[in-house]
Amino acid sequence: MTVGLTALLFVVQALLPASAQEIDHAEQYAACMQLSQIQPEEAFEAALAWESQGGGDAARHCGNVALIGLGQYRKAAERLEALAQNMTGSPNALRADVLAQAAQGWLLDGNVERSYQVLTAALKLDPENVELLIDRSVSLAAASNYWEAIDDLNLAEELAPERVDVLIFRATAYRYLDANELALEDVNRALTLRPENAEALLERGILRRLGGDEQGARTDWLTAARVAEGTPTGDAAQKNLEKLDVKVE
Repeated sequence: MTVGLTALLFVVQALLPASAQEIDHAEQYAACMQLSQIQPEEAFEAALAWESQGGGDAARHCGNVALIGLGQYRKAAERLEALAQNMTGSPNALRADVLAQAAQGWLLDGNVERSYQVLTAALKLDPENVELLIDRSVSLAAASNYWEAIDDLNLAEELAPERVDVLIFRATAYRYLDANELALEDVNRALTLRPENAEALLERGILRRLGGDEQGARTDWLTAARVAEGTPTGDAAQKNLEKLDVKVE
């Protein structure tokens, strides 16, 4: 069930006159993290108030995630890294998740190398975490290290052989390496698993266009634009269709 903004604000504001003993920290954490996605400024202020009343690492984590929503990527990344290092009594998987969020901040800040380093540290804590492998492959691809990105995606596929997003990311990496046949193998397999996956259709349309199959590309992009209307993927498919329709005089 989606919690409404009014309900979230009520939970956040309700803690202000309470003592630390009266706060349900689990409920507060869930509310604060949800609020950070829709109203990061309010979430940051709530996290500060909660931390002053015993919120500890959970409050600091929420506040740092809110900073990403506020566009303060470097500050968020630095604070999330420090938080993960200080969480010595927490499970490795939890510390790795916090590092992954730090890496996201670094990537958004344009520091691809630091993002990669932080994700590598996270994978030392949780080496079979598929999400971390995918995230590191994205950082590697952002630095044009496509073969290394594929290595991470190969490991991710071994751990989760039916993850469609892994196949699509790998197909894109192969395309950048001009290995279009391998890319098509991955994207076709993704579409066998999820026939109307918009990201896979967008990617296959690109591959078909590169291979001279304009009608196939059009079909894929039309479907992607329909099923993902109003999303970045749908918009990209629509733009590709418009380019395809431009007649060279």
